[in-house]
Amino acid sequence: MKSLKSFSHLFLILLSSSVFSQVQRSRLVTLMGSKFEITLVDKDSLSAEKNIDKSVSEIRRIENLISEWNPETQISEVNRNAGIKPVKVDAEVFALTEKGIYFSQLTDGAFDISIVAMDKIWKFDDSMNELPSEESIRNSVKNVGYQNIILDKSNSTIFLKNKGMKIGFGSIGKGYAADKTRELMKSFGVKAGIINASGDISTWGTQPDGTPWAIGINNPFRDDTIAAVLYLKENAVTTSGSYEKYAEINGKRYSHIMNPKTGYPSTGLTSVTVVGSNATMANGFSTSIMVLGRKKGLKLIKKFPDYQYLLITDAGKIIKKLTE
Repeated sequence: MKSLKSFSHLFLILLSSSVFSQVQRSRLVTLMGSKFEITLVDKDSLSAEKNIDKSVSEIRRIENLISEWNPETQISEVNRNAGIKPVKVDAEVFALTEKGIYFSQLTDGAFDISIVAMDKIWKFDDSMNELPSEESIRNSVKNVGYQNIILDKSNSTIFLKNKGMKIGFGSIGKGYAADKTRELMKSFGVKAGIINASGDISTWGTQPDGTPWAIGINNPFRDDTIAAVLYLKENAVTTSGSYEKYAEINGKRYSHIMNPKTGYPSTGLTSVTVVGSNATMANGFSTSIMVLGRKKGLKLIKKFPDYQYLLITDAGKIIKKLTE
């Protein structure tokens, strides 16, 4: 018997494990401000539950390093010292910041971890009926700019050049946590599992009957259908989308995913799904493509043939290169 478990953009299609020698256990928890579902295939129930506990601890460990909302984290310390002094951070935090800047350079600033400093002048709760003024939009990005994130690898420090700057990892942090948890579970000998960080997914191994993990991608324009089904083993898949959180003004849809260069929301694409070896990279690509739009986004992802994609435009057109 099959059960269907849904998150905002993706469906996990899980097969009951009761008839197989291995057990499959799942737990839904709130971490990093989002819903995580941890599913492990393990030798017995006790081992599975203990390993789920370890997975939760790993995600909390990452949250306590990179959350910009928790004042005790290293990233909060970096943000407090913007325009004042460099802050020494762990190698892991430094490397994730490097990854963020890599995507900024790759996309000419369409992806930017300093976007968290952007003034919140757009509302995506159905309360907006006209565009903000051009002046307020220009001013909203005055503290955004990856070029002003200064990294010193020899001292493992991060310095935000201008006062008022902030960095955060809402764009790739959950995907990174999913990847690190997968890595940890594999090191403990857990043969298979799926870490679903609110739709940013890392998988390994197979379901107890030997079949791959099945991931369904939502079609936002047809509630009764899915756009594609992916069959994954050692893979990751992420989706960035605007169809649950957006503003519609004068008949045009504006996504909650913002363009850090212009201060305007992204338009043209309703959702972007990217499949690859790890969720951190897939997350970076899916967010970047939403901002870049269809033409520039496709030009970018086609430079990375190991990554597959499915784009759904605001008009409902599906553009894909997927192995289903």
